[in-house]
Amino acid sequence: MIDKRQIMQTDMLLLGAMICLSVIGVVAIYSATFAQGPYYSTRQLYWLLFGLIVIIPIIIIDYMVYERLAYVIYALCIITLVAVLIIGHKVGGAQRWINLGFASFQPSEFAKIAFTLALARYLSLRPPVHGGMGLRQLVVPGLIMVVPFLLIAKEPDLGTGLIFVFIFCSMMIINKIRLKTIIIIFFGLAAMFPLAWMQLKGYQQARLLSFIDPSRDPLGSGYHLHQSKIAIGSGGLFGTGFTESKQASLRFLPEHHTDFIFPVLAEEWGLIGSFVVLALFQIFIMRGINAALNAKDRFGFLLAFGLTSMIFWHMSINIAMVTGLLPVVGVPLPFLSYGGSFLLTTLISSALIINISMRKYILG
Repeated sequence: MIDKRQIMQTDMLLLGAMICLSVIGVVAIYSATFAQGPYYSTRQLYWLLFGLIVIIPIIIIDYMVYERLAYVIYALCIITLVAVLIIGHKVGGAQRWINLGFASFQPSEFAKIAFTLALARYLSLRPPVHGGMGLRQLVVPGLIMVVPFLLIAKEPDLGTGLIFVFIFCSMMIINKIRLKTIIIIFFGLAAMFPLAWMQLKGYQQARLLSFIDPSRDPLGSGYHLHQSKIAIGSGGLFGTGFTESKQASLRFLPEHHTDFIFPVLAEEWGLIGSFVVLALFQIFIMRGINAALNAKDRFGFLLAFGLTSMIFWHMSINIAMVTGLLPVVGVPLPFLSYGGSFLLTTLISSALIINISMRKYILG
């Protein structure tokens, strides 16, 4: 049970940033889909309310319980990732959802948390290697990452798969890895690039080529990015106003309520509104890192850092993607993009970070 000492240690800045971003997400989705009706924003609001209820027990239960169950949770998520390839619901050529009748959920989203839990558990049970981890010490952590990565890549979902890689790299670096090992891995991956390129779907290759040369196919693979830049540039300093996004209302910008919610927000709220959202993300990430640095044990440190890195990479890749700094890879924006599974994943991740932070001075 939670006690007064834990309540006093609750990170109100992190909690406040989480709630503010989630509410902004509902409002932004309502505005982006205003011409289509309140369907998406209403569903997102329901998911938000459901998520706020779900995270209460996640915060109350000592995170040491999750440490003991880490491998079990990881195994269950692997089973669901296999199941989605067999009985999953296919949308737009991708088989990523399991239909429960009353709702659909995306196992790959929850697998991020399970993967981070399992990796934090494994690393915390082993003493730090003098001089950093070498290739031999990376075999088991690598397998923990590769299994869900390959299953998710099979769906296919390259964007989510890349998040697993970035979380893995972040946790390995913070756990200390030899420079020689990093160099070997880098050149090894570079040598495998031609093979990886051949494994990409046609539309994925087209997106990468459009990133290199945006004028190559402005009405095809480069259309998303072109319209995204127009939306962001149209916002100016103060924006066009609530529900006044031309890119969204006239349906020029595809996926304007999911992966490309930020350009709509930037068009309507302008540079100032965009900075407010980015500032909230900065507060969240800084408080997440603070929770990791002040964790009472190694598992708490690794878990808080891994989950914070997940939010950071999602935010960074999405913003870079919609502004043309990275190719379009289908990575949603935490708290803001439409999607029940993704919103629940970010809320649960936040709850776990808060859980770790509020127990930093309580032993046992």
